[in-house]
Amino acid sequence: MNTQLPTDSELEILLVLWANGPCTVRFVNDTINQQREVGYTSTLKTMQLMMDKGMVARSVEDRVHYYQAAVSEAITQKGLLDEFVHSTFRGSPSTLVMRMLGDGESSPEELQRIKSIIEAIEQNNNN
Repeated sequence: MNTQLPTDSELEILLVLWANGPCTVRFVNDTINQQREVGYTSTLKTMQLMMDKGMVARSVEDRVHYYQAAVSEAITQKGLLDEFVHSTFRGSPSTLVMRMLGDGESSPEELQRIKSIIEAIEQNNNN
């Protein structure tokens, strides 16, 4: 299993692939260019490097190259979050949660969903 965390540019590409499934470099590049300008060759080179790292896989259909994510979205998110909590909150998930909820920007619906998630986790831990 590949445990290497993606760079910001690699994550940007992975987000497109996770959302859309197998894509051409052109599609990925056009999608990213809706947010910020990046050259086609830069996207291509990054995706080739990601293939070397095992982050994406490539297939060919009718001479068209399609790339798809070869790493799990959930596992990648967990790795990035773990690194963020470790480096920013000294490894304390509770400090992260307190910071997130303490800003007063959570809607009542979001708070209820969070409560439900905590209750489900507590039930799983008790079983």
